[in-house]
Amino acid sequence: MPFTKYHALGNDYIVLDPVDFPGWKEPTREQIRVICHRNYGVGSDGILWGPLTSKQAAFGLKIFNPDGSEAEKSGNGLRIFSRYLWDRKLVQTDTFMIETMGGIVQSTLREDGRLITVDMGSVSFHSAIIPVVGKSREVINEEITVLDHTFIYCAATIGNPHCVVLVEDISPELAHRYGPSLETHAHFPNRTNVQFLKVLDRSNIQIEIWERGAGYTLASGSSSSAAASVAHKLGLVDNAVTVRMPGGNIDIVIGPDYTIRMTGPVNRVAHGHMHSELFDVRV
Repeated sequence: MPFTKYHALGNDYIVLDPVDFPGWKEPTREQIRVICHRNYGVGSDGILWGPLTSKQAAFGLKIFNPDGSEAEKSGNGLRIFSRYLWDRKLVQTDTFMIETMGGIVQSTLREDGRLITVDMGSVSFHSAIIPVVGKSREVINEEITVLDHTFIYCAATIGNPHCVVLVEDISPELAHRYGPSLETHAHFPNRTNVQFLKVLDRSNIQIEIWERGAGYTLASGSSSSAAASVAHKLGLVDNAVTVRMPGGNIDIVIGPDYTIRMTGPVNRVAHGHMHSELFDVRV
């Protein structure tokens, strides 16, 4: 069972090509959990299942979190998948379209596939689209209480849901302490990704990330897109923003209608084979 592993700023994914798994419709929740496990499996922040047939784009892609749930969209995952297509010589041009559950995106490769720009689509702050419970509204500067603290947050979606919390002091410990409770808060019926955001200046922000279904994460493309959009919506940054994360930096350009162009690197880690004995253990 062949696999290829990449990371995008420390956010690592395993690519599984359905052609190599003729007996699988797609990996089961149990198989995903084992493959992604850092001790019992190959270890990753998720699985990219593709390329799939798409009627609307050159390629289709399914994205799975390490807990076995399906993600609508992942910026880092899309860049990694684009690099995989390039490495496998499955694309003939530098620019192509990919369909995800969270919408169709355009990917453009540079530097022999190591630097990739993805047009992620448009950000919405509307409660019905994200979704967030309560009356129909843009979710901007609202209160949310978890554990011993009340935060001011904004919600957004770029095909997947985000809760962006503005803070003055930022740390991994903050994400570990409050991220799980925010992810599963009753405000968010589909759970949510969480970003703790500190604005550094008009062109730079810093975030710590708690990712839905994955936990603490070194970097995230969709989180970068959401956090930069919220900071711009609040008038705190200009339309070109560098998002600084523990794993590295992603550049975001925000269009007038909150379309997002994201640029960041991808590194190849390994290509190998999983043994069927891997699935003797349940996690």
